[in-house]
Amino acid sequence: MNAWLALASIASFGAVVVVCIALGQAWAAPLPPQPAHAAPVPPAWRPWWPLVRRLAPALAPWIGAPQRERLRTLLARADLDRAIGVEQFVAGQCVAGVAAGCVATLGAAASSMLTPWVCAPAVLFGALLPRIALRDRIARRRHAILRRLPHDLDLVTLSIEAGLNLGAALGQAAQYGPPGPLRDEWQRVLRDVHAGQARHEALRAMAARMALPGVSNLVAALIAAERQGASLAPILRAQAEQRRTERFLRAERMAMEAPVKMLFPLVLCIFPGTFAILLFPIVHQLLREGVL
Repeated sequence: MNAWLALASIASFGAVVVVCIALGQAWAAPLPPQPAHAAPVPPAWRPWWPLVRRLAPALAPWIGAPQRERLRTLLARADLDRAIGVEQFVAGQCVAGVAAGCVATLGAAASSMLTPWVCAPAVLFGALLPRIALRDRIARRRHAILRRLPHDLDLVTLSIEAGLNLGAALGQAAQYGPPGPLRDEWQRVLRDVHAGQARHEALRAMAARMALPGVSNLVAALIAAERQGASLAPILRAQAEQRRTERFLRAERMAMEAPVKMLFPLVLCIFPGTFAILLFPIVHQLLREGVL
């Protein structure tokens, strides 16, 4: 057993040395040029961003086409596709895994309570942490969009009823709408249109990025109404009412799910303490009388 442990320790040390050498070579390499249209990276990525940018070209050949397409879709849904590329995201996962492994190794060396075997789970957790944060950002973004969508549709409807066309009405939503991901999406649609992209293509791209049934239905209704020459105001008002009804039903469903979600912490945390407080005087009295 000691021989296997020594062999595993030597292999782990060798792997750490190889990774450190690779990271050193990546750090010494010149920075690749940043695209002109790139957006600011999230704050959590900024301390590691120079290393990530240097490491990304070395990892590009190891990323398969299905994984590349899946990551590109997730980054677009999180509105990070203009800030972080697929190769850079994978490089960030590698850097996070190595950092978590180093922290676990130092903790194991400084504390007798930890063993070197915690390094492998720590590396795996560190590599998965950017993916978990990405999915959490997508969920928060979807929730914010669904919450703000009826308000923005009302604003666009009022602008169209006041005599503006669809492009100008979307400009009003992008300028005067509440700050959030939906306002950022309206602004991105307008930037794409000003860059020469057709408006229906920009709206379809927005629906593909969000991947929400409500937004897809809205975009399909707008494109169909424009092609048929129908009035946009009644369609937008109906879409706003439908989105508001869906928001109410979603809140009602979440309220009904709350007691079920509270059951586990209630049984695990509250009931034991309640039973301990109720049974303590009885047990104490039985101990004094010698029954127990």
